[in-house]
Amino acid sequence: MTDALPPCPECTSTFTYQMDALLVCPECGHEWQPAASEDDSPVVRDSVGNVLIDGDTVTVIKDLKVKGSSAVVKVGTKVRGIRLVDGDHDIDCKVPGIGQMGLKSQFVKKVSD
Repeated sequence: MTDALPPCPECTSTFTYQMDALLVCPECGHEWQPAASEDDSPVVRDSVGNVLIDGDTVTVIKDLKVKGSSAVVKVGTKVRGIRLVDGDHDIDCKVPGIGQMGLKSQFVKKVSD
């Protein structure tokens, strides 16, 4: 009788049940669609809405102060070969003249090659 429903994405409760087209958690009340639980890779978009993927080249659209340093990443700095990650900062990259750092996708624009 049990269909091996996925646990709740909010509280990880295993007591989920299906109600019409939604899955429901009786413990926290969270409701979600089953198709949403299968897609575990979120889409990362740049400042103008272009979808970013690993290996893309982006430019910085705003002067960014580097935390813990007096360095600044200037507007127009081109960053090649980005890597998308989960967390507060969406992008891991190597910025020319600065080194390895994390960037938020809202401060970059994809460059078409």
